[in-house]
Amino acid sequence: MSNVLVIAAHPDDELLGVGGTVYLHALRGDRIKSIIMCEGESLRYGRDVGQSTATQKAAEILGVEEVVQPRFPDQRLDTFTLTDLITPIEQVSEAFHPDIVYCQCGYDANQDHQRLFEAANIALRPTSEWIREFYTFYTCSSTEWGYPRSFAPDTWVDISDVLDRKIEAFEAYSSEVKPYPHPRSSDALRHQAHFWGNQVCMDAAEVFMTVRRIRRKDA
Repeated sequence: MSNVLVIAAHPDDELLGVGGTVYLHALRGDRIKSIIMCEGESLRYGRDVGQSTATQKAAEILGVEEVVQPRFPDQRLDTFTLTDLITPIEQVSEAFHPDIVYCQCGYDANQDHQRLFEAANIALRPTSEWIREFYTFYTCSSTEWGYPRSFAPDTWVDISDVLDRKIEAFEAYSSEVKPYPHPRSSDALRHQAHFWGNQVCMDAAEVFMTVRRIRRKDA
């Protein structure tokens, strides 16, 4: 059994790139926690649209044990010191001791994603001796819109059997589901999964870029 930690900037980011993989971890009996740094409502909506409730519902669908929500203001992570952002990540890591970590990519178009990865990369540096694997994931309508386009996947996870579960979790965020052909539509998420999977002769996949993979002598 592994301890798995997912770190995302905004509600629904945590499942767009890694939702299928998270559910596979749950099916294997792994413990899963997630950190969602921002409240995801203040800038885009200016009011409560139920993001916190949707986050909990999506977590239940995917088998996530706990969601930590520091509730930093949306699109304002650049106004906080790195120490402010590192602290909640370190606190969760030191209490949970994750073996495997998934985080958003530092090359994304969204500045919150960039800042989050910068903080996570410091918080989860190799002095955290329990971490074996650290990956970044692809967040649709952010990773592909970044420039230069520097996300280069090196790991493919077959989610063919759990793709419907991922879509179900995504649709828990009713305020975030867009009409096709927007990248954050249910149909587009399916197409994306097939696109990644077909690259390696799978029906559907999620892709990751390795930050660190550590094989310690006592492992």
